[in-house]
Amino acid sequence: MSIDRRTFLRTSALAGATLAAPAFRKLSGSPNERFRVACMGVRGRGRGLLYGFAELPEVEVVTVCDVDSRLFEERVKRVEELQGKRPAVETDFRRLLDDKSIDAIVMGTPTHWHAIPTILACQAGKHVYVEKPASHNIREGQAMLKAARKYNKIVQVGIQSRSGSNYEEACDYIRSGVLGKAMFAKGWESARQGSIGHPADEPTPKGVDYDMWLGPAPKRPFNPVRFHSNWRWFFDYGCGDLGNDGVHRTDYARRGLAAAFEAQGKTLPDWPTAVSTSGGKYFFDDAQQWPDTLIVNWDYPGATLMYEMRLWSNPPIEGFAEGAAVYGENGYVIIGNGGWRAHGPKGELVKEGSGLKSDDDVKHKRDFLKCIRDGGTPACDMQIGHVASGLIHLGNAAWRMDQKLHFDAKTEQFKEPEANKYLGRTYREPWVLPKV
Repeated sequence: MSIDRRTFLRTSALAGATLAAPAFRKLSGSPNERFRVACMGVRGRGRGLLYGFAELPEVEVVTVCDVDSRLFEERVKRVEELQGKRPAVETDFRRLLDDKSIDAIVMGTPTHWHAIPTILACQAGKHVYVEKPASHNIREGQAMLKAARKYNKIVQVGIQSRSGSNYEEACDYIRSGVLGKAMFAKGWESARQGSIGHPADEPTPKGVDYDMWLGPAPKRPFNPVRFHSNWRWFFDYGCGDLGNDGVHRTDYARRGLAAAFEAQGKTLPDWPTAVSTSGGKYFFDDAQQWPDTLIVNWDYPGATLMYEMRLWSNPPIEGFAEGAAVYGENGYVIIGNGGWRAHGPKGELVKEGSGLKSDDDVKHKRDFLKCIRDGGTPACDMQIGHVASGLIHLGNAAWRMDQKLHFDAKTEQFKEPEANKYLGRTYREPWVLPKV
């Protein structure tokens, strides 16, 4: 198959060269001007993002991009119903970069396909909304943050609780100092998941560009449980449930602990000094590689952040199957999707707050768009997303090393040299991490 010069140069650029940013459409600032958006990865969470942006009157979804063309008919039809205009379809995201009329790319792809398109989009003059976790590993997060800053682009990470007023309510309460000294916080996940079994490899389905789906990951035969939503349970593509739901709950807990530090006139550092884990794949006899049972401890100066994960157990913790808590000498605060509660020193309920609101997800999208038009820092800027995702990567590295690891915040490297292999990955050419 022949490829034209532009495609050849674009592909070659992925081997390490920095792309020159082309001229791109400048927004006029008029409130009536619509943002031209392309959505990349449109199954699962990506489908929710696609329809969510298409519902906004200030947005026109101009292109739907996915390596699985079997999805196009349904997605395009629904987008047309929502916005009154039919989007184009594309199977190769690089053509989105070449379209100078596109303002932003919304990324609902598997995690191993977050960093490369985000960096290239910033270099091509486009803003990015990327789902959580922001990156597949810490090195990718560093490069994504560097690209966002160097090319002056808005990169919003899909940790939607950062736009939720209920979470900030809880943090404001903690910030008031009512807990006294608070040195411990935890997040958790105890909602039961299912087995994915041990299905055999299969021929690649017609309509799927599987080589493109693999991208930077090693070449492997097609298997239905390594594809679409189940990719998150494999080392090559995802970060397990710690990176799936855990990134949310850990962020609740860390925000609450940071608020408690503020109340004490201190600042919680972005990065811990050490991380340790306990757990494994104990319950499910299936093809998953990541653990189904896990405890993670991140050590900070004068405090501990913890995460507890039990994917086989339904009983909730503190009344929430998914949540977080901040514990102080004078009481504690529980934060969940359904609300937040403050308890006194004897466990008595002293205050309650609201839960997740139906428009919080919309607020997160509109916060992204507002920052593109008016400037400013989004609620979950890439810096916040890098740290939130980075904590997950540190925990996963400690689990894979099966030892306590010590982290140097200045260099963002482990003090145990052998563990640094888990700060990055091996890339399959030509899909290497672009230079920034």
